[in-house]
Amino acid sequence: MKCKGRAWKFGDNINTDEIIAARYLNTFDEKELGAHCMEDIDPEFPKKIARGDIIVAGKNFGCGSSREHAPIAIKGCGISCVVAESFARIFYRNAINIGLPILASREAPALIGAQDLLEIDLAQGRIINQANGSRYATDTFPPFMQEIVDCGGLIAWVKKRRLQRA
Repeated sequence: MKCKGRAWKFGDNINTDEIIAARYLNTFDEKELGAHCMEDIDPEFPKKIARGDIIVAGKNFGCGSSREHAPIAIKGCGISCVVAESFARIFYRNAINIGLPILASREAPALIGAQDLLEIDLAQGRIINQANGSRYATDTFPPFMQEIVDCGGLIAWVKKRRLQRA
């Protein structure tokens, strides 16, 4: 799977309430949640991004409560991938479970500029910054986790496996 889009930069410790405020937790509708993604940090964020854009952040992205709404909101607003220095453990699992590609990189977030055009190859664990030609290596997912992301999340993966067995 490959992602290509503009980088939207955020700092360290972006918590799930900043990703999607608690006042919107009365729905699981991806588009509705996406319309409010990051609005307490930047009220215009969902209107600025183009489908396929990429969030780039610092340490501990997705900390705070364990709500699945956070990665759903990110995916729902059109973000194709999140690259961060590190992720909160529960956010990491929730992102995989809903099919949101995420990559941890110690070096890339500090060196990628806001609005840089990025191309990401998830299978190869490679980030290419087309703004300056820089390349960054990241860890890849184990094959079963990559398959879950490629299917669009855990529920879609389970349905696919059931159909294959039938």
